Order: sequence, then structure tokens, then C-alpha cells
Amino acid sequence: FDPLIRWRGCKGTHMSLYAILTLAFGVSMDSFAASIGKGAALYRPPLKEALRTGIIFGVVEAITPVIGWAIGLAASQYVMRWDHWIAFTLLMLLGARMMFEGMKKDGLEPLNAPRRHGFWLLITTAIATSLDAMAVGVGLAFLDVNIVTTALLIGLATTIMATTGMLLGRFLGAAIGKWAEVMGGVVLIGIGCSILLEHLAFFA
Repeated sequence: FDPLIRWRGCKGTHMSLYAILTLAFGVSMDSFAASIGKGAALYRPPLKEALRTGIIFGVVEAITPVIGWAIGLAASQYVMRWDHWIAFTLLMLLGARMMFEGMKKDGLEPLNAPRRHGFWLLITTAIATSLDAMAVGVGLAFLDVNIVTTALLIGLATTIMATTGMLLGRFLGAAIGKWAEVMGGVVLIGIGCSILLEHLAFFA
């Protein structure tokens, strides 16, 4: 018996390992989509460059949910009665934003193709794509999760997905990235709905 989400009364909603992994890969889809575009913008990026990009994205993505969690934890004592609604709303809004951003991208590739991206360009991109993870971290403050383990899994998932995205971008081009971002949004919305439904079912 290991459902996606389990309710634990006053301690809040407990997320299983499966749910955390699903969340981690859902959040990483933003970085995956961006890295596909980065890979498509380079001239035949090697594995070394893909790993470099993946590690930078992964480290930033592991830090930001901890920051969000700390912010949410500071406010959790005042809004504990509404914790499930907060987590649900945040994930719904983030998921919808990822879907919208993915759908409006045209997937066009630049004409000039360098061989590698600058360090600060990757850092800036990683921060931009990790803002969703920070907001997710705020929602995690209202759930029964180990934030260190969750953040590490998010960072690992992002490293894997960003590295893979860079390599895929070399062969598939930037257009596929928009659909990866859309799917990431669907995953986040699904997790938010699961949290709310499990809470409502517990009190039914």
C-alpha cells in the first residue's frame, strides 16, 4: 500500500517516494525544454558540454526549492488549515504557466551556432527556469516531506533531464522543447489535484 499521496492528519499531507520523483521530473521539464533549445543553438554540442549544462541546471534547481520551503515554513503556522489549498493552487498556477509558455514558443533556431554557452548565460537561464521550483518549495512547506531529500532528487532529475535535453537539441531542434514544457505543466497540475483530492477524501 503506497498511494501517490497519503493524509496524516495534523502533520499534513505525506508524499510518497513515487510522488516526490514524479514531482522532481515534472519540475525539471522546464529545464529540459530550455536545454533542448540550448542544444539546438550550438554546433554539435559534445557530451562534455551537455554534462556541464546539466550540472549547472541541477545545482541551481536543487537550491531554489529549499529557499521556497524556508519561506513557506515561516508562514506555515499561520495558514495550516489551508495548506492543501495552497499547495494545490501553487501547483495549478505553475502547471498552467508552464503549459502556456510551452505552447506560445515557436521553436525557431538561431542562424549562428556557437560551440558552447557562456557560464553566466547558463546560470541566468537556470535561475529563470528554477523559479517554478522555488514556488513548489513554498508548497512543500505545508506537506510532510524531507526537503533535503526532495531537493536532491529535484537537482538530480534536472541534471539528467537538462543533459539529455542538450543532446536531444543537437538532433531534434528546439521545437520539441515546447511539448516537453507542456507535459511538465500537466504533471504539476496532476500532483496538485492529487493532493487536494486526497485531503477531501480523508474528510469525506
